[in-house]
Amino acid sequence: MSLINRQISPWAWIPTLYFAQGLPYVAVMTVSVIMYKRMGISNTDIALYTGWLYLPWVIKPLWSPFVDILRSKRWWTVTMQWTLAATFAAVALLIPAPGLFTATLAAFWLTAFASATHDIASDGFYMLALDQHDQSLFVGIRTTFYRVAIVAGQGGVVVLAGILEQSTGSIPFAWAVAMGAMSAALLLMAVWHSIILPHPAADKLRPTTESARSILSGFIATFRGFFNKPQAGTAIAFMLLYRLPEAQLVKLINPFLLDPAEQGGMGLSTAQVGMVYGTVGVISLMAGGIVGGIVAAKGGLKRWLMPMAWAMSLTCATFLYLSIAPDPHLLTIYICVAIEQLGYGFGSTAYTLYLIYYAMGANRTSHYAIATGLMALGMMLPGMAAGWIQETLGSYTAFFAWTMVCCLATVGAASRLRISPSFGRK
Repeated sequence: MSLINRQISPWAWIPTLYFAQGLPYVAVMTVSVIMYKRMGISNTDIALYTGWLYLPWVIKPLWSPFVDILRSKRWWTVTMQWTLAATFAAVALLIPAPGLFTATLAAFWLTAFASATHDIASDGFYMLALDQHDQSLFVGIRTTFYRVAIVAGQGGVVVLAGILEQSTGSIPFAWAVAMGAMSAALLLMAVWHSIILPHPAADKLRPTTESARSILSGFIATFRGFFNKPQAGTAIAFMLLYRLPEAQLVKLINPFLLDPAEQGGMGLSTAQVGMVYGTVGVISLMAGGIVGGIVAAKGGLKRWLMPMAWAMSLTCATFLYLSIAPDPHLLTIYICVAIEQLGYGFGSTAYTLYLIYYAMGANRTSHYAIATGLMALGMMLPGMAAGWIQETLGSYTAFFAWTMVCCLATVGAASRLRISPSFGRK
């Protein structure tokens, strides 16, 4: 079996691996927001409580060294996919139960922890199974299929829930079926990857009998190595601030699209939101990621860093326009969402590549996990406050204007990085 696996093309497992990585993330971060909005939860509570669900991604560096030390990345990847299939099933079963908000939040917490652990393992596996140029070449592909999962989640699953809401008249039943569909998808991914994932020589099966002292020593050394890297302070500022506008937007875009016009929203149905933001928007975001990966592989990250930062920043203005436009047509909403997501996808390529660049060297799996943990912190804190900011400012228009001001942090953080001109370039 191992001989067969070594001959398998990366095309056989990279698309499905990052589909499996993206699906639980989008369910926890975005689909849950739409579900709770449809169940009558306020913007402030949605942003605050779903914002806390970022915490596993923030603190995952605390257990990432154990993923490095114990077992193999392949073992962790497959095991977490089986776990995620079970936690989604739990969410589906708890939706019709009394106290569904508290119960489903607890199940989403378990999903988030399993998903964060899966991210550590699968990203580490990606770096162990591919050389540097292939990592750069496939970054657009992995981002694309991560976004395919987002289309499937906040597009297909949300549309499914919207259709069931209308046909059955039961919002809880509709969302229970939607979460059950996610459980089935993760179950299929777990079976596929149990068979198809290769066995890189660098991904050695580690014994589980190492002493507590050796594990703790490796844990401390891993963190010390991360924070002692050259330009660490500038890099950490970039990880925390590059996505500051999007961290706030992502929590309120769907409430903005769902809220009626008298509350400053677009008044779309659940199914329409699934099509506009979850399908057309994500396809545009995928296109931006593909283009970003291609140009970075040709010209290198250094050359494209600032164009990507500006593309990610300036396109936020589309939501400000929608909030002030008098009764925008549905086609206008489609176009504005597509433009913003295209810029965000293109700009996100720089972020992904820089995390890989900074993590290079010893303990790169754990260092990459620490970097993504800092990224998650930069998403979590602004996201938790987004609902309160919007209600305090008094309108969606004022909120979107504030996110445009926050774009200065994106461009400023990117401008201070120092990157080798050859990184990512063939």
